[in-house]
Amino acid sequence: MQQILTTLSERVSPAHTALLVIDMQNDFCAEGGHIHRVKGRDVSVCKPLAGRIAKLLASARASGVLPIWVRAIYDTKYLAPPVLAKQIDNGAPGIVVCGEGTWGAEYFEIAPEPGEFEVIKHRFSAFSCTELDNILRDHGIRTLVFSGVQTNICVESTLRDGLMHGYYIVVPADCVASDDQRMHEATLTNVGALFGDVSDGDTLQRLWSQTVRAAAE
Repeated sequence: MQQILTTLSERVSPAHTALLVIDMQNDFCAEGGHIHRVKGRDVSVCKPLAGRIAKLLASARASGVLPIWVRAIYDTKYLAPPVLAKQIDNGAPGIVVCGEGTWGAEYFEIAPEPGEFEVIKHRFSAFSCTELDNILRDHGIRTLVFSGVQTNICVESTLRDGLMHGYYIVVPADCVASDDQRMHEATLTNVGALFGDVSDGDTLQRLWSQTVRAAAE
């Protein structure tokens, strides 16, 4: 049995931590993307969110934390029948979000560096029908730090699956966002109560920097 990691500092040690960047794509984040143009939601939180994630990424890369980019491709041909049925229920049959090869599927403001892992998903959870779990286990990952959108949909779906797969879950509250603040807060409440740690980007950057300094001494 593995040692139980009882402190946040232990859990986010760079040696066994991955930073997931989930769905930071134009259709979810940009003006003129699906969330803004079709659903009529305010996406103004996404640009500052991208800036905070960029700082967290810089710290992760400098500290040896493994960045993993999760990218949604939701062409109709990839979607499960229950998802298509829900589109019909919502009066939006056949609408494609983050279509393959489209501007909507491109990254918003931030993007992977050469050599970083990218996981393509066709479901809300990045664990569903992807190689994510194999990548994590191949790299000895025990803890997942979450960033991106939407807090209550793809972030939450992935973190719930992550916990069920045996990973520690850490959510910096200022590095995730949703177009529904009430649902965003509900997810954070659930995480803090049941699924893992709710922290913030500055705290994680400080802990990772401390690890680097300690290793250099």
